[in-house]
Amino acid sequence: MKSTFKYSFSLFLVLCSFLVTAQKTVEKDSTITKKDSIKPKTERYGLRLGVDLFKLSRSFYDKNYKGLELVGDFKFTRKHYLAAEIGNENKTVEDDQLNFTTKGTYIKVGFDYNSYENWLGMNNMIYVGMRYGASSFSQTLNSYSIYYANTYFPKPTIESGEKFDGLSAQWIEVIAGVKAEMFSNFYIGFSFRMNNLITNKLPENFDNLYIPGFNRTYGGNFGAGFNYSISYFVPLYKTVLKTKMNEKK
Repeated sequence: MKSTFKYSFSLFLVLCSFLVTAQKTVEKDSTITKKDSIKPKTERYGLRLGVDLFKLSRSFYDKNYKGLELVGDFKFTRKHYLAAEIGNENKTVEDDQLNFTTKGTYIKVGFDYNSYENWLGMNNMIYVGMRYGASSFSQTLNSYSIYYANTYFPKPTIESGEKFDGLSAQWIEVIAGVKAEMFSNFYIGFSFRMNNLITNKLPENFDNLYIPGFNRTYGGNFGAGFNYSISYFVPLYKTVLKTKMNEKK
């Protein structure tokens, strides 16, 4: 886990430096290039759709995990985006005294605020945001062992298979992340997330130790997560930017 967060932070620094370098390059080119006629400045608005690479790749190397998350955002002002994620997860957790499987789907909706100053034609982001998340899932208690203070004898494992259906949870996420255009209309990004449960429907004689879309609960209301994403920007329309001279007129 520490190495994963270390890699994520390194990627964060690389993307930030990429954004700064790209903006300086555009600024230099715009200074060198001179045109006789001034064309009206326009800005693109549209929909960006993608997939969470972390969950997708984890499904191949982690035998206890299967998951997929689709991500999207829609730019409706120069700084504000509507955003959503929808996905499903199937995860088996193996602890010293407990083995259980969680299956379910989830959806998250909210907004992002872009604090990065883009040049014309760019839609890079250094952003903060918020999501409302809801999940519907089931828990299956595969096996468990009874705790004994005397550790000289092996702990007997009890096979269960008891299933708890109709479970649900709702939460709020606070997000910070980066999205950078690597190729024409293709974006790479990642985000860190802090979660706080609002509602949590518990099964009888058990607990929701893992919630799809929320991650581990650790017996409390707080959780954390992150994602890597690749997405494609679909331009839908353009708007003409008002210059200072037009605003004075």
